[in-house]
Amino acid sequence: MRKPEAVRRHLPTSPFKAKAEVPRKHFALGDRVTHDAYGLGRVIGVEGDTAVLVDFGSHQERISEPYRGMFNL
Repeated sequence: MRKPEAVRRHLPTSPFKAKAEVPRKHFALGDRVTHDAYGLGRVIGVEGDTAVLVDFGSHQERISEPYRGMFNL
């Protein structure tokens, strides 16, 4: 059984640099996107900041946060 990992916070007096926060990806209706597994597509639905529905031509796929492998064109 593993212990849950503690949240590490950066102390201002630390000699080490704080981790850079990864910018969140935002997608809007009609955006052209590319996905590592599915290829080129167009966003046809947005569910807030939790998921997007993308039409890849041959099929539609619902992709949820953190949108791994998907990028705006």
